Amino acid sequence: MTIEFTVFKGSANDGILQSKTYRDGPTSTQVLVKITHSGICGSDEHFKHADMVLGHEGVGTVEQVGEKVSQFKVGDIVGWGLLHKACGHCEQCEVGHDQYCANVEHYGAHNLDQGSFGSHAIWDASFLFKVPESMAPEDAAPLMCGGATVYNIIASYNIRPTDRVGVVGIGGLGHLAIQFLAKMGASVIVFSSTESKRDEAMRLGATEFYATKGVESFNMGAKLDHLLITTAALPEWNLFMPVMKPRGKIYPLSMPSGSGMINLPFAPMFFGGLTVQASLVAARSVQRNMLDFAARHEIKPIIERFPLTKAGVEEGMEKLRAGKMRYRGVLVMEE
Repeated sequence: MTIEFTVFKGSANDGILQSKTYRDGPTSTQVLVKITHSGICGSDEHFKHADMVLGHEGVGTVEQVGEKVSQFKVGDIVGWGLLHKACGHCEQCEVGHDQYCANVEHYGAHNLDQGSFGSHAIWDASFLFKVPESMAPEDAAPLMCGGATVYNIIASYNIRPTDRVGVVGIGGLGHLAIQFLAKMGASVIVFSSTESKRDEAMRLGATEFYATKGVESFNMGAKLDHLLITTAALPEWNLFMPVMKPRGKIYPLSMPSGSGMINLPFAPMFFGGLTVQASLVAARSVQRNMLDFAARHEIKPIIERFPLTKAGVEEGMEKLRAGKMRYRGVLVMEE
């Protein structure tokens, strides 16, 4: 049986195109999902010119399953993120780092005829995740990529409750990072350009706040074990190198704006033994733990809602592009 999807694609002239995708019904390990919500992620902006269906923070209801699917049933609420499928038998898959599988299928390179900006999608069951019952689907959508990205730093790089962790930026990633870090017990030191978000940062769980605009140094006590850069605009490194502990780690979590290059001063890196650690979303086991942790501690993204229509996609992406989103956009399928 052929299934028809309504989808929303990028285009060469920046406009969003409404189109159709046709796929056979799910077989083997495939699952047909009726999409109810989709996050709007900064990564979607990278593909707005491409002839492909946009969106990769999807949540919806299972409508059909293939004959080899045992972990999902019709009616389950599930989600997916950047990754679609991995080989399961390479070295990276075997050690639990399936996001680095040499043959991984991912958004922007595979399955270009479907995404979360649409009515339906068919995915392999291995990269779908059950949404906890206590979690609203609209809150789950931004966690599928944004939440996984920041939580993976905590889970994979030994951030401990006794650590002091800096977070640069209070936006789509930053406001989630503050909540995850605070709930796991770390001291969260937040940096933002002005004082305007101080109160919000403290409500989210920050223990200290520093404005960066026009500042030559930070009057800070103890130094930082870790520093998460959640903004696409890179910080003034000479401000932050002096507040890093020896052997501290710096994590750039967004694709840098402009050239995409990260230029770091060598001397403080060298004499401080600092590490710059890149990180790609999360392995499946980490993603499942993230959803459980978020549900257990009531971690929720701050969201703005838009209809999952051509006009809604255009409005949401334009607001994100203008830097006015507070803080994650969520497309909602109209009844």
